[in-house]
Parts: sequence; C-alpha cells; structure tokens
Amino acid sequence: MLSALILLPLLGATIIGFWPTVIDGKLARSMAFVFAGMTFVWSIFLAIQFDPGKITQQFSEFIPWVDALGLSYNLGIDGLSLPLLVLNGLLTCIAISSSDVSIQRPRLYYSLILLLSTGVIGAFLAQDLLLFFLFYELELIPLYLLIAIWGGARRGYAATKFLIYTAISGILLLASFLGMVWLSGGSNFALANLNAASLPLATQLLLLVGILVGFGIKIPLVPFHTWLPDAHVEASTPISVLLAGVLLKLGTYGLLRFGMNLLPDAWSYAAPWLATWAVVSVLYGASCAIAQTDMKKMVAYSSVGHMGYVLLAAAAATPLSVLGAVMQMISHGLISALLFLLVGVVYKKAGSRDLEVIRGLLNPERGMPVIGSLMVLGVMASAGIPGMVGFISEFVIFSGSFAVFPVQTLLSMLGTGLTAVYFLILMNRAFFGRLSAQVVNLPRVYWSDRLPSVVLAVLIVIFGIQPAWLSRWTEPTITAMISVDKVVATVSVEKSK
Repeated sequence: MLSALILLPLLGATIIGFWPTVIDGKLARSMAFVFAGMTFVWSIFLAIQFDPGKITQQFSEFIPWVDALGLSYNLGIDGLSLPLLVLNGLLTCIAISSSDVSIQRPRLYYSLILLLSTGVIGAFLAQDLLLFFLFYELELIPLYLLIAIWGGARRGYAATKFLIYTAISGILLLASFLGMVWLSGGSNFALANLNAASLPLATQLLLLVGILVGFGIKIPLVPFHTWLPDAHVEASTPISVLLAGVLLKLGTYGLLRFGMNLLPDAWSYAAPWLATWAVVSVLYGASCAIAQTDMKKMVAYSSVGHMGYVLLAAAAATPLSVLGAVMQMISHGLISALLFLLVGVVYKKAGSRDLEVIRGLLNPERGMPVIGSLMVLGVMASAGIPGMVGFISEFVIFSGSFAVFPVQTLLSMLGTGLTAVYFLILMNRAFFGRLSAQVVNLPRVYWSDRLPSVVLAVLIVIFGIQPAWLSRWTEPTITAMISVDKVVATVSVEKSK
C-alpha cells in the first residue's frame, strides 16, 4: 500500500517525460495533476485506514535489497509522518494547478515536480537510515533544475547555492548515519534495530552535531539559512509553495525522528543550547523580514523565524511541545503556501513585488479585493490570531516548552509580535491606501488564480477551529516517542537545578 504512494508520482513522471509525441502545457499539466491527485487521494485513504491508537509503524513493507550494505526497502507510517504525507499530496496538487499553462518545456517541468514528490514521500516513509538518505538526496536534483531552468534573473546563482548547501547537508547526515550504525555494532540500517542510545555521551554528541547541522541547513536555521531567501525569490511561485510548504519539513521531521528519538542522552545534554538557537532563529528571521521591501523575500524570512518554533519545541521534548511541533509543521505548510501563492498572483498581475511601488491593491473596483482579503487572512494566521491554525500550533508549543525553558519560550513569543509587525507593514504598504500610479491597469484576476488560495484558506480556518482533527493522528505516536527513559524535559530540568 505504501509503495503505491511512491510509484504513482514516479509513474506519472516517467509517462509524461517519455510520452512519444509532443505535449502542450495544458495536457502536461492535466496529466501531472491526475497522478498527483491519485497520490493525494491514496494518502487520504491511508489516513482513513490508519489506527491512531497504535504506536507502531503501520502498513509496513520490508524487502531485502542490498544485503552486503545492510540496505533494505523498509517502509512504514506513523502519526509523525502521516500528516506530512497528506500535506505533501495536497501541496503538490496545488503547485501543479497553479503552474502557468504556457510554461516552457512543460514535459520536463511536470516530470520534475512529480519526481520531487516521489523523493519527499519516500523520505517520510523510509524506516531505514540509508533508504531515507537515498530519498533525501533524490529531491535535490529536481529542485535544483526547477529553480535553475524556470527561475528568475539570478536563478543560476540561487540554484547553485541551494545545491551546495544541500550537498553539505547530505554529507553530514550520511556521516552521522554511518557512525550510528557502525559505532553501535549494528548489522543493518533499519531504525527498529538501531541501538545508538547505548553509545557514550561524547560519541552521541559528535553524531548529533552532524544531524543538527545537516537538518539545520534544510530547515533552515540561522546561520545556515542564507540559501533560502535567494531560492524563494528566484523560484517560480509553485516551486516556492513546495519549498516552503513541504521540503523544509524534511529538516524538522529529521530532527524529531533521527535526533531527538535516536540520541536521547546527547539531545538532553544539548537541549538548553538548542532552545537558545531556536530563539536566535526566531528573532533573527523576524528582524530580517521587517527590513525587506520585496514581498516574497519577506515571506521567505518569516519561514526562518517560524521554523525556529519547531526547534524550541523539540528542545523541550515534552509530549505537548512535540505535538505542537508537528502541528506547527502542518500549519506553516498551509500558511506559507497560501502567502506565496498570493504574492505570486500580485507579481503576475501587478508586475512587481516591491512595497515601494505597489499600493492600494484592496481597491474594490480596480484592485484585487479578493486576493487582498485572502492575504489579510493569511497574515493573521501567520501572526497567530485565534481561530486560525497558526494560533493553536504556536500556543501548544509555548505551553509545552514554558515549563522547561521559560526564558527561551518568552523570547520566542516575541517573534509572534514581530510577525504581526512585518506583515502589518506589508498590508499597509501594498494593499491599503490609494492605488498607486504604477499599477492602475491591473489585468483581471480569474478564479483559476484564486481557487488554490481559497482551498488553503478554508483549511487554515477549519483546522484553527477544530485542531483535534490534526492532533488525533499524532498524539499517541508522540507520547510513545517521549517515553520515560527518553524524556529530555526531565533530564534538562534536573540538570538546571
């Protein structure tokens, strides 16, 4: 059952890429959407069949692959990976549907998007360290090409920078994974057989450094974040949706799955430093966002700040904080995707993202009133206004982290206030006031441009009103992960006395 999630987009990429005749943009997009839609529907089906009460991996598949390397095709799904799989399916459909029909080289473009989805799905399903690494690296080349070929004026620079950073991330992760297995005396890379927790603390700390830096680049955390704003600014809107909504979550997922869960002693020792690191990322990302005049770069820096909340929750490692971390991954995926879509529509119709140029886009007659209204909802959700999914995820994180790291939690809460500041600047400059002379003749915004954003806005409100629909899948798994002998919060509190 799980292999179908991997094979469907891979099959779609193969069929579109090797179609014997010429395919125009509309047909290629339709074909890609069908395969992405089937993948999304299948993930929903698995979610329906999923038993939240079971803490073990479900729908497991195991096939020996390369015995000499200890590599196996080992798949499974639990409450940590299930919401992220569904999110990936949804945002892949939205990215495809929001792509331009007249895009150049459509066959390659949609094949790469589906191949990217294949790598992400495989990484979330992999229950083997080496298999995870293979899927983790698989998404590198498609995303590089999607930025380098269909990006903006400085796409070559942004794509190369992304490639270098991500390659370094992969090298560090592979070294840590190999060290976990070899130093613990393991015979294979299966997560179920790994005994890295038995390693001495100094060894665990050395391995944890590789994991923290490797996944810290992917998240990204300060100071490894510099590739992200460039990649977002130069990437097309659909690719920014996938980058912020899904690909960054590979880093936060990896921290929880392979850092906190596999190296508990080292994690507990480093937890106070990780919480401080989270504060730096939150405040630095928010401060940089305030200084931006490019709407897209402002949203990109907001991702740096909001991913810091996940690190804070993981550092505290209480059941409540880690549950909030998973909810924050989902809420940030929905909210950031909505914001990038809306910024993309503004750029497409107004021809600029510069806050010094565009004004008054909420004008009901000649502006973009619907897009502006959706933007109001999106920035409110990102700023943590009650009734939106962003509020409940941040509230759970802060509630679960405060008892362990009160100072760091209070400082991180300042990031929520700063989020309101920079998004208020964006709204005040771009959408309120009199329509600026540079954008008086705006093209019509069709419902095909609005519909993907409307879908995300509805989900943001629904999950904000009924957050239990998110937490019920994850809570039992998180509670099992934070077992008695792995409670970082208890260790940290005792060490602080």
